Amino acid sequence: MRADKFEPLPLGPARWDWKAVNRVLVVRLRSIGDTVLATPSLYALRRFLPRARIDILLEDWVAPVLDGFTDTDNIITIERGSAVARARIARELRATRYDVVFNLHGGTTATLLTRATGAKHRVGYMDYQYGRLHNHAAPSPIELWGRESVHSVEQQLALLGWVGVPVSDKPRTRLAVTQTAAASIEAKLRAAGVDEAMPFALIHPAAAFETKRWDVRNFARVAEYLRERYINCVAVAAPPEAELVKDLLRESTAPVSALLDLSLPEVTALAARARLFVGNDSGIAHIAAAVHAPSVVIFGSSNIIHWRPWADITTSPAEVVREELPCQPCPGYTCAEFDQPECIRRVAVERVIAAIERVLEKSNQQSAISSQSFPADQATL
Repeated sequence: MRADKFEPLPLGPARWDWKAVNRVLVVRLRSIGDTVLATPSLYALRRFLPRARIDILLEDWVAPVLDGFTDTDNIITIERGSAVARARIARELRATRYDVVFNLHGGTTATLLTRATGAKHRVGYMDYQYGRLHNHAAPSPIELWGRESVHSVEQQLALLGWVGVPVSDKPRTRLAVTQTAAASIEAKLRAAGVDEAMPFALIHPAAAFETKRWDVRNFARVAEYLRERYINCVAVAAPPEAELVKDLLRESTAPVSALLDLSLPEVTALAARARLFVGNDSGIAHIAAAVHAPSVVIFGSSNIIHWRPWADITTSPAEVVREELPCQPCPGYTCAEFDQPECIRRVAVERVIAAIERVLEKSNQQSAISSQSFPADQATL
């Protein structure tokens, strides 16, 4: 039987002697979702280079999402929009003397910092702006995978695979639940009066743009449906988005508990405990997928093929619900076709509830199979 049935393969030959590589930096700036979707690449690097130092450069506000993550040695942070911070980080990166740097972002700041490292091998895509600052420029990930379109995870993995890192198994996203965050969430759920005897669904009604934000009245109908199924609802949002959750509480006839000021590690711990995640296309949806929460994600303007949560449906069933329109996908900052973003407004509550029913049923079936695989008398072995 062929070896690739068992072992992941690279997408190209090694372009240098990997045995001589001791320090690797991954540059992945921007958002929560971007960071979560980089974790398969970090896992692939750690698997390939178990003894090397592997660092990642993130924006400071998002870095806590990787608390407890074991596939990196150091998380280096940079303050968003600070020229002073960029200059300081550039000096620190150069002093570390990295052998290989992967630019998973491609933006101007990421590319300039990649060049500033002075690393012998600087890897990016040839279509990046200022791509000439990399000395290893990869072709399109579509070409590397031989597909018409690729997911963000595949795009990032392809950059590694092109230089010889085994990535053909396309690892899942993964996050750690720290003991501190788990204990804190347990206390906050208790303080919020969440019945520990009942399962709960994690509801996230917020999103970066209006074109990605399902109406809170729809989330209220979902909360009422879940309560009928004896599933509590816990809604989360960042402090600037708190009014959305307050609107949800006012609109729902079913009780909804609100946690409005959680740290990113606490959000991860909460998602890991949830029976179900229901929310918009957002970084929180990617966190939920990374900790195996069964998920239903409502999409509006975004490219589903590229941005859907990278869920392992064999362990955590997930569905995406959207309304097909000719103008999708679009950048999403504003709606250029309608007075209101119809792509997200037209998603019917009934379709989301139907998706929830399917996801819960699949989750129940998987739980039953798992319990049969591990009899009660062996469960504690």
